[in-house]
Amino acid sequence: MLPAVVKLCCGISYPHLRSMAGLQRTAVAVIGQEITHLQRYGQIQHHMQTHAGLKYNEPKPEDIKAASKEDQLFYVQQGQEAMRKALSMLEDKEGWKVEIAESNGDVIYSKVIPGARKVFRLEVVLEASVDELYDLLFVRVEEMHKWNPTVQHIKVLKHAGPETIVTHEVSAETAGNLIGQRDFLSVRHSCKQKSSAYLGGAAIQLESFPPQAGFVRAEDGPTCIIIQALDEDRRKSHLTWLLNMDVKGWLPKSIVNQALPRAQLDYARHLRRRLAASAALG
Repeated sequence: MLPAVVKLCCGISYPHLRSMAGLQRTAVAVIGQEITHLQRYGQIQHHMQTHAGLKYNEPKPEDIKAASKEDQLFYVQQGQEAMRKALSMLEDKEGWKVEIAESNGDVIYSKVIPGARKVFRLEVVLEASVDELYDLLFVRVEEMHKWNPTVQHIKVLKHAGPETIVTHEVSAETAGNLIGQRDFLSVRHSCKQKSSAYLGGAAIQLESFPPQAGFVRAEDGPTCIIIQALDEDRRKSHLTWLLNMDVKGWLPKSIVNQALPRAQLDYARHLRRRLAASAALG
């Protein structure tokens, strides 16, 4: 059951959250990225491989700035709406099936949503507190490439107060990556409490930052990561990641549906390594 104070904190009401079978004993933190589909501006897209020799264009200094009050409200509302949609999707307990079950207890579930696209839900327990995960996944999001090799970079383009940011993310070109490089332009909204944290997101469009040549801008969302401190040990957290992505391009669904859950397992593995390294340093 989601405490009322958390509902007020996030500015969203969840009338049926008690029925969320997949989120037992989980009060939630959300990372969501929902990317709007932008015109390609004449860009040629490859569907099975990335372009060679492409260079990422760093955002200009004038693009990295605090948002106006009007824009701040818009960004916050977008993030809250993405959070609401993602939680509603998780709340619907019908149709979830086990996709992958690992020996370490990590489980990925999947279901088909309207439009015939599959979404995936990762459930893991991590040796980290809510505070540590919130710091790693939101406050220090620009450092994600240091511990997650599937990310080339994440750059904060705009700040809309302490709990909302606009980011540009580019996936890394890695061996065995069936999908290829993608980029994402997102608004991320957060809401944190002592035993839970919420990070929500939605797609955003900036005229000053259109799709870059050579990168396919994927449509991702609403997605979320849900974190809850374990009652018996506050040094451990339960994490749920809802992944809902349209990778764009011309990739067969069979390839996408194989690659996405594997990417979730890779993410959990990289995150565990980062947490273990941090713990070893004391």
